[in-house]
Amino acid sequence: MSSGPLYLGFDLSTQQLKGKSKKTTYAHMIKAEMKYPLRGRAIVSSSDLVVISEAKVDFDADFGTKYGIKKGVLINEDEGEVYQPVAMWVEAVDLVLTRLREKGCPMGQIKGVSGSGQQHSSVYWNGDAEATLKSLDPKHSLLEQLGGVFAYEFAPNWQDHSTQKECDDFDVHLGDPQKLADVSGSAAHHRFTGTQILRMRRRRPQVYEATARISLCSSFLASVFLGSIAPFDISDVTGMNLWDISAETWNQKLLELTAGGEEGVQALRKKLGEVPTDGGVILGTVSPYFTQRFGFSEDCRITAFTGDNPATILCLPLRPLDAIVSLGTSSTFLMNTPSYKPDPSYHFMNHPTMKGHYMFMLCYKNGGLAREKVRDTLPKPAPEEKDPWANFNKSVLETPPLDLHKDGDPAKLGLYFPLPEIVPNVQAGTWRYTHDGSSLTEYSTSSQTNWKPEADARIIVESQALSMRLRSQNLVSKPPERPELPAQPRRIYLVGGGSLNPAIARAFGD
Repeated sequence: MSSGPLYLGFDLSTQQLKGKSKKTTYAHMIKAEMKYPLRGRAIVSSSDLVVISEAKVDFDADFGTKYGIKKGVLINEDEGEVYQPVAMWVEAVDLVLTRLREKGCPMGQIKGVSGSGQQHSSVYWNGDAEATLKSLDPKHSLLEQLGGVFAYEFAPNWQDHSTQKECDDFDVHLGDPQKLADVSGSAAHHRFTGTQILRMRRRRPQVYEATARISLCSSFLASVFLGSIAPFDISDVTGMNLWDISAETWNQKLLELTAGGEEGVQALRKKLGEVPTDGGVILGTVSPYFTQRFGFSEDCRITAFTGDNPATILCLPLRPLDAIVSLGTSSTFLMNTPSYKPDPSYHFMNHPTMKGHYMFMLCYKNGGLAREKVRDTLPKPAPEEKDPWANFNKSVLETPPLDLHKDGDPAKLGLYFPLPEIVPNVQAGTWRYTHDGSSLTEYSTSSQTNWKPEADARIIVESQALSMRLRSQNLVSKPPERPELPAQPRRIYLVGGGSLNPAIARAFGD
């Protein structure tokens, strides 16, 4: 066990709270723990990033019966609402720290705390919150004391899709979706916090009126440890459709829309608070509640917590124009870039720690699920073959790019969307095309072109990689040592479950 300083990182996601203790002098490194998983965790590490201790709370397993949740959330299908009880998050903090202590984690050596939270989710504090946070009694649990400080007992989840009307209003308020993206980094999205606040004001005006402060999931967790309402992180705030990225302040017109007119802007600004533009800001020292109840050091510092996507880009030492491709159930492309070139089809956010740099993000619904559907159309592997992807991988590796076996063969391209897609914004469907060098033709079963199911395995992986490359090409340049190659990121890191598949990794590399 290390005798030096330790650092605690939290990950508050849809289904878990996790804590891990690490030894690191770079507090922001311990933020990089989640990408929409279904749990919460805490990780403690040493200065050389050796994990000392780890604990988690699984919301379904630990609180499913008490809060009536499934896969971490509650769902109102009639309204399209997906949300979580804030009390569950509060209770999870005490529980995950108790589990860390029971594992023998030396809590007194923890000198810094930071973390990540599911992006866009919002918490609505009432007027009693600030005073209650400052006067927490270590003899009682957080839930006993914080249960009455919320104007709304639930936090909208990133899966919520109840805000279509609000999205339409945001998209036209500055002129069109491009102008909204120019200002805020993104067009309007159901999950973004601005549309959620607007819907809250319209549908639950009594909640909005009773709200003294609004936190994001990340700043909510920071507030609990700080013992005071923490400000938004400079990166996480850019997932709200309210922050003017270039001006580094709240956008007046978007605040007017959200607040219901110019007369409501001052009150909304007070609810949101001011935002430090330094991504590495120290917020203060840990609340006495945690020093007395769990034995934290009195000089333990709290740094800004950030969102899950900004945290992901911190999990590797990315240089400018380096990219991360997350190959999970959905697919995400993240790149560190000094260029700000927003577009409604993707996201730009402030980099969480590098001022003047941005996080470029593409989100695709159809990732691993779409690949699985193609896999399932192929013959099943032999009984002695333990890998269910064996035939899929064989098809990917043995099929040439674009299924071009010889000169004169038409190139094959395809789009495989079992779910409605975000990029491009289209309904569910499968489209196959052939290209003879001069024209693109939609494939049909009556076509003379032979399209075998094995070709789909190669083509779906290629189509996913090509979409990412094409949509990021305006931000990158051709490799100087290989000018014949197309513009591309300097380096790509594959993460997520799909990155462990050698055939998929090889195709993305090609």
